[in-house]
Amino acid sequence: MTKASDPIGIFDSGIGGLTVAKAVRQLLPNESIIYFGDTAHLPYGDKSTAAIQAYSIKICDVFLQRKCKVILIACNSASAAATDLVKEYVGKRAKVFNVIEPVVNYIRETYRKTSIGLIGTKQTVGSKVYETKIEGLGNELQLQSLATPLLVPMIEEGFLQGTISQDIINEYLKKPLLQDISALILGCTHYPLIKKQVDNYYNGKVDIIDSSQIVAASLRAYLEYNLLTNTSIESFNEFMVSDYTQSFEELTKLFFGEQVHLEKYRLWE
Repeated sequence: MTKASDPIGIFDSGIGGLTVAKAVRQLLPNESIIYFGDTAHLPYGDKSTAAIQAYSIKICDVFLQRKCKVILIACNSASAAATDLVKEYVGKRAKVFNVIEPVVNYIRETYRKTSIGLIGTKQTVGSKVYETKIEGLGNELQLQSLATPLLVPMIEEGFLQGTISQDIINEYLKKPLLQDISALILGCTHYPLIKKQVDNYYNGKVDIIDSSQIVAASLRAYLEYNLLTNTSIESFNEFMVSDYTQSFEELTKLFFGEQVHLEKYRLWE
């Protein structure tokens, strides 16, 4: 039986999902978090749907063994490719969240008869999952999607300040399909780290939708409604990766706000 003291499992193809883990910790500081970065298979953005689904199920097994009350897919590519399969596989053993559905709910409640932009990986954009869900809202919205594959390696190389990053971001955002929009969805968990530069381009005139904050708020609402919020002062954080390098560990400070120790866990043994 699920208990309030049970941990929350969060996974991503790498360590970009730590932006989501950081937002969850800020809103729910008493919750225990187990994070899994599938660094052996990153990036998911250029993997097949079948491959992403296989990786996701393996990671869910890790979380289920640890009795996680929630499994949060903190990766847009995995959210698009594997959510339905993960929900079916997990069943009632844990609540499954992803980083797409809360954003779509936010859009449903906030916008009508306007144009919204999306930037993300090739896999996320190519899946058309956002288009399908937003078309089903009946809010007369138009979604303009653009794959921005240079942004993830740029961020992971630490180019977050100065003219290089701003020039690359501007080159993408000045595309005609991202003009005359009311909001822009940051459709990758790396992108909150460049939210300021994106906002600079639009001069604050476009709502920049940060999925990490929206997902954390949705998770908190779920836990509170179902009386599953951890009230114990005894909580823990664990961080696992399927392949370890020193550079991954050093990057955790960038994404999580503090450097953490990564434990290697072999998925395929």
